[in-house]
Amino acid sequence: MGTRRGPSGPTTQNGRVREAVTQARRIVVKIGSSSLTTATGGLDETRVDTLVDTLAALAAAGREVVLVSSGAIAAGLAPLGLPRRPRDLATQQAAASVGQGLLIGRYAAGFARHRLTVGQVLLTVDDVTRRVHYRNAYRTLRKLLDLRAVPIVNENDTVATEEIRFGDNDRLAALVAALVDADLLLLLSDVDALWTGNPTRPGSTRITEVRGEADLAGIDIGGAGRAGVGTGGMVTKVEAARIATGFGIPVVLTAAPLAGDALTGGPVGTFFHPARRRPAARLFWLAHATAPRGRLHLDPGAVQAVVGRRKSLLPAGITAVDGTFTAGDPVDLVDVDGTSVARGLVNYDAVELPGLLGRSTGELAAALGPAYEREVVHRDDLVLL
Repeated sequence: MGTRRGPSGPTTQNGRVREAVTQARRIVVKIGSSSLTTATGGLDETRVDTLVDTLAALAAAGREVVLVSSGAIAAGLAPLGLPRRPRDLATQQAAASVGQGLLIGRYAAGFARHRLTVGQVLLTVDDVTRRVHYRNAYRTLRKLLDLRAVPIVNENDTVATEEIRFGDNDRLAALVAALVDADLLLLLSDVDALWTGNPTRPGSTRITEVRGEADLAGIDIGGAGRAGVGTGGMVTKVEAARIATGFGIPVVLTAAPLAGDALTGGPVGTFFHPARRRPAARLFWLAHATAPRGRLHLDPGAVQAVVGRRKSLLPAGITAVDGTFTAGDPVDLVDVDGTSVARGLVNYDAVELPGLLGRSTGELAAALGPAYEREVVHRDDLVLL
């Protein structure tokens, strides 16, 4: 989160908060399962239609809207006769395959009332960490917005395994906001704001603005949402706010029924101030959207070259390799103490690397052919941690 503070008092700062929201032209809105479904599963059509009406009003005003919507697994519970959210991956995927159709169908019907078309975009981590997939995801979302459609984004729960899951849609929403270069991220919850503790307990107070980590000190963030059909909670929302504000995107966190007030600049929810500078978008994704498939151990010279001089990683600077990965996978680069100093996309399979360690690219090209005169991790595919 950013550290900017207004030179004037709270009145001036509150005005700037409202201005940041009302001037946002491209907005990513995330809504969770508990705000769309009943506790026993199944879509709450009134809640869905209320959200649609709010977002359609934005589109009518010429603003671009991307909706990141949870609810596929929860929507599939009742039709499959499941009493609660399943814990095993296979049943989750089955519920998602049923619920995703119901969810997008309801959105399509709702937005059609406003003569708006929706486009379904289902993502896995691979779609935003591998270069070709990343570009494809961006082009699809950008084209949908150019065609004045409303992209409806969700994790592809029907095929995602534990190794390629985002983990929760709050994090996905923050990453999508960075992908489309959004001006605002609105996180909708079943709680009206970030509080200093459980909002039902005496003494808890609402936090209206967060300017930096110091504003979060001593806060009891708590666990999952009250309805029990989602995976997120205030913890994941605060982390999503950290990710988005780190990319320079302001964030508003509030309850779903207050979405309209929030988007018109009303003093509801919690406003998270953005950082001043935006990092390179794709490297931002690499840092926040990926889990390493392995580790490359670097000697001190390689650490200095990668971290201090921002150079590519060459085989000569690697002392050991851990993990099972293929070319294009994310791997962590660790120093002599085992501390991760960077993450990058590796250009070799794990089985190839041991025979290359400690050798120069020129030596490898002479011995094995010109295909081996390449970096293990190119600096354009590398982000410092």
